[in-house]
Amino acid sequence: MAQPSRPKLDVAVSKPTPYTFDLGLLLANDPNPLSTSVPSDESSSPSSSALEAQLAATARDGAQALINQLLTTLPLSTTTSGVLLTLPSSTTPLPREKPLPATKPPTKWEQFAARKGIKPKTREQRHAKSQKYNEETGAWERTWGYDKGGRKNRREEGMVQQDWLVEVDEKKEREEREAKNKKKRRKA
Repeated sequence: MAQPSRPKLDVAVSKPTPYTFDLGLLLANDPNPLSTSVPSDESSSPSSSALEAQLAATARDGAQALINQLLTTLPLSTTTSGVLLTLPSSTTPLPREKPLPATKPPTKWEQFAARKGIKPKTREQRHAKSQKYNEETGAWERTWGYDKGGRKNRREEGMVQQDWLVEVDEKKEREEREAKNKKKRRKA
């Protein structure tokens, strides 16, 4: 059985008082009063269905008026992904749920830094301090922390550690030994 098709509704929407629009928020304000009174002599189910039908018709009129306004006032652009509308910025201010937080007073460090003219380091300054260029390998290596000096890569490649041989200053070594012996003698 074929269901009866619904009649097509008119695209133009006319109201006694025209809608106001905020296209940035996709908002259509209808200042016309909404009649929710339904005759009370009917039973409860028909009255609620009549009210539902009236609300649906009002919502449909509002959506149709908004779509008409969008298509007639905004520039259309066609791309490979479809037709696009560029929305303007919103004109209706929306209230915040909570008030703006109070500005926090500056900390002692921030006050000191402002007096002395100290500014935080930029990303490039931090990068320059934390890495240095190794001309032998031709790569930037960390100066501290994980993989300091590219040790991990050299270990994986089977290369010998750069500081595998350290010369010992005999004079300094002798002084340290004597200082250690002095401490032992004092304790005894």
